[in-house]
Amino acid sequence: MSRQVFVNLPARELSVSVAFFTGPGFRFDPRFSDGNATWMVVADGIRVMLQVEPFVQTFTDRRIADARSHAEVLVWRSCHREAEVDDLAARAVSADGRAHRTPQDHGFMYAHGFGDPDGHLRELVRMRSTPA
Repeated sequence: MSRQVFVNLPARELSVSVAFFTGPGFRFDPRFSDGNATWMVVADGIRVMLQVEPFVQTFTDRRIADARSHAEVLVWRSCHREAEVDDLAARAVSADGRAHRTPQDHGFMYAHGFGDPDGHLRELVRMRSTPA
């Protein structure tokens, strides 16, 4: 069995997060979704569980960071082409997301990102080669 990655992120309003991520084309698995959480399919073996904040608190004694003012995690996703990077970032921004910076060309990597309605940052990257 292959390994899987599950990222759990708090959401202030689950319906707002679902609407936001549906815009750029993400899909959700209803088998693992209810009023407390929804399972967003990112790629084979990669899932993001968006959870309402009171439900997140059942898993930790720590306070939930306000991602609108604190960076608690930066989730990266690879893309096949630079145009895909730009397209996904533009679709996210048009769905009420926020570009958190301008596109960056690092030579070995092209990147652009956005913040979701809860402030969680996503970085879209096209890897060209390994850094020198």
